[in-house]
Amino acid sequence: MEKIAVLGLGKVGTLASELLHDAGFNVTGIDMQPKSQDLPFNTKVLDLSDVSILTAELSQVNAVLSCLPFHLNQIIAGIAHGAGIHYFDLTEDVPTTKAIIELAATSKGLMAPQCGLAPGFVGIVGANLITQFDTCRSCKMRVGALPQNPTGLMGYSFNWSPEGVVNEYLNDYEVLEDGEIKSVSPMEWIEKLYINGTELEAFTTSGGLGTMCETFLGRVPNIDYKTMRYPGHVQQMNFFFHELLMRDRRKEAGEILVNAKPPVEDDIVYVHVSAEGSKEGALARQEFVRGYKPIELVGQHRTAIAWTTASSVVAIIEMVRDGKLQNSGFLKQEDVPLHTFLQTRAGAAYADSE
Repeated sequence: MEKIAVLGLGKVGTLASELLHDAGFNVTGIDMQPKSQDLPFNTKVLDLSDVSILTAELSQVNAVLSCLPFHLNQIIAGIAHGAGIHYFDLTEDVPTTKAIIELAATSKGLMAPQCGLAPGFVGIVGANLITQFDTCRSCKMRVGALPQNPTGLMGYSFNWSPEGVVNEYLNDYEVLEDGEIKSVSPMEWIEKLYINGTELEAFTTSGGLGTMCETFLGRVPNIDYKTMRYPGHVQQMNFFFHELLMRDRRKEAGEILVNAKPPVEDDIVYVHVSAEGSKEGALARQEFVRGYKPIELVGQHRTAIAWTTASSVVAIIEMVRDGKLQNSGFLKQEDVPLHTFLQTRAGAAYADSE
C-alpha cells in the first residue's frame, strides 16, 4: 500500500494527509474546494458527489481514507470495494458500518470503518483492558471532546462535525447488558464522574462501541459507551431536541448549534475507560484515564480532537501497510493491539502526550 487518496480536507482530513505523507505514503488529498495553504502532498479539486469521477480517481490508488460526512461513506466504500482497494473511514454511523461489513465479505482489500477516536481508539483501549483479566464482568468506555474553558449552560463547542454529533444524540445504539445485546435510547443512563478533579456527566450516545457487542457477546456480560460533557449539557440537549422538536429538523439543528457554539482552539479530549473482572481469583479494576490537549504536530498547532482522530486512523493505516494487521476482509478496532498501535509513527502522539 503506497498510494492513498484522502477525501475531505477539513482539519482532520488535512492533518491525516500530512501524517500519511510524513509516514512515507504517496498522498492525494481531494476536496470540493481549493486549499489556500501550502501543503506537502498533492491536492485535487473534484466533485465528491460524482460517482463516476470518484470511481476513476480511486482506480489509481491502493487505498482511500474518507474524512467526509457519514452519509457519503457507504457510496465511497462501494467504489473502493469495486476497485479492490483498502477502505478506511471515521464514521460513527451504525447503518453505514453494517453495510460495509456486508461488503467486506467479498472484498479484495481491507474494509476498515470506525478508525477515529470513538469508535476507534477507545475500542482498542477497551479491548486491551478486557484481555488483562481471566474473566471480565464489565467494560465501560467514556469519551468527551470539550472546550477547556466552557461558557454558558451548554458548556460546549462544536469542534467536531455537527452532523455527526446530532446523529449520535438522536440514534439508538446497542449495549451488552447482563449478557444480552440490547438497544438503548440516546441521552439516557446519566452518570457523574471526575477526571483530574473536573466534574463531568456521561450519557448514552450512538456509535461509540463499534462492533464490540458482537465480538464480546458470551465473554463479557456488560459493555457500554457514553459521551462525556460538562454538567447540565444533556438536560439542555434534551430540551432542544425533544421539547422544541428539533429532532425532526436535524440539518437545521446542526446549523443552530454551530452558530451558537462555534469551534475553539483550546479544547481537550477526555478518555475514561474501565474494566472489572477476576485476575488469579481476585476481583480487580483496571482504568485508562487521560486528558489530551492541543499539541504541535507536523510543524503546526493542532486541536485535541483533530490530532487524536487523525493520529488514530493513520496509525491503523501504517499498521496495515507494515503487515501488523490483516490486509483483507473487515477490521474490528478491538483486534488492534494497543502496544503496536502506540509504536507507530502517528500513534506515538498518544503515548507522547500522556
